[in-house]
Amino acid sequence: MQYQVVIIGSGPAGLTAGVYTSRAKLKTLIIEGTQPGGQLMTTTNVENWPGNISIPGPDLMINMRSHAQAYGCELLGETVTRVDFSATPFKLYTDAGKEIVADSVIIGTGASNKLLKCPGEAEYWAKGVSTCATCDAPFYQDKEVVIVGGGNTAVTEGEHLTHFAKKITFVHILDALTATDPIKDKVLNNPNVSFQYNATVVAIKGDDKRVTHVEIENTKDKSRTTLPTDGVFIAIGFNPNTAIFKGQIDMDQFGYITVQGHTNTSKPGVFAAGDVADYRYRQAITSAGIGCMAALDAQAYLSSK
Repeated sequence: MQYQVVIIGSGPAGLTAGVYTSRAKLKTLIIEGTQPGGQLMTTTNVENWPGNISIPGPDLMINMRSHAQAYGCELLGETVTRVDFSATPFKLYTDAGKEIVADSVIIGTGASNKLLKCPGEAEYWAKGVSTCATCDAPFYQDKEVVIVGGGNTAVTEGEHLTHFAKKITFVHILDALTATDPIKDKVLNNPNVSFQYNATVVAIKGDDKRVTHVEIENTKDKSRTTLPTDGVFIAIGFNPNTAIFKGQIDMDQFGYITVQGHTNTSKPGVFAAGDVADYRYRQAITSAGIGCMAALDAQAYLSSK
C-alpha cells in the first residue's frame, strides 16, 4: 500500500489536510486512529466555526470526513503503532499488521486528556470518574459533581454540566480561573456553581460501586478536606499523542512536535498539524488552518522531488 501522502489522525487538522491533498489529485490515505474525528466527536455544539452559528461537533466532523472522501481521499480505520522515517519512502505499521509506504507524511494525531494519577482514579474510572461531560453528563441529572481544572476545557465541561447537575464545584490549583473562553462567564454567574481555589484532588473515594466523595488538599497550607460528590470530571489539560514518533523526529520537553517554517518537522517530508504541535491555541479552526498549511507544504515537497 503506497501513497503520495499519508495523514495520521482524523481530527480537523487531518481531515482538512486530506481535503487539500486529495483535491490536488495526490493519492492520499488518512489513518483514522483510535478516535475517528478527534476531540470534537465528544463535544456538543460548536459555536465558533465560521459559517455555522452552531453545529454539533460530531456533525461537523462527519461533514469534513465526507468532504475529504468526495475528492477521493481514502480512509483506514486502524491505528499506527510504529513508524520508520529513517529513509524515503517512509514506512508506517498499523495495529492490524499492515505496512503502508508513504512519499510524505502529515502527523495530526492530536492530544489526550491528562489524568490526576491519584488514588481511586483508576478504580472508579467510568464509575464516577470521567474526562468527557458531553459523554456522561446525563448520568448526573440532579446530582453533585466536581470538576478538576480551571482552563478552557474545564469551563466548557462545566457549562455543559450546568444543564444536568444540581451542584458543581470547581477544584483549581490556582487562585482564579485561567480560562479565556467567554463561556466561563456563564459558569461564574451560575448560582449552582462554586469554586475551591488553590486546591487539588488528592484522592477519589467511593463505596466500591460508585464515587461518593473526594479528598481535597489546599496547596498553600496543605490542609485536607472531604467533599461529597457523585462524580469527578478531570479537565486539567492534554498530552500530545506523539509516543510512536519518539526518536524519529524532534520534540520539545513536553512531547510536542517541534516545527520549523510553519509545518516542517526535523525530517524533510514529514509535517505536523494541530494539537500535536500546538499547545497554545488548541482550537478546531486553527488545527484546520494548520492542516491546510501542512497539505500545501507536502504538495510543495512532492513537487520538488
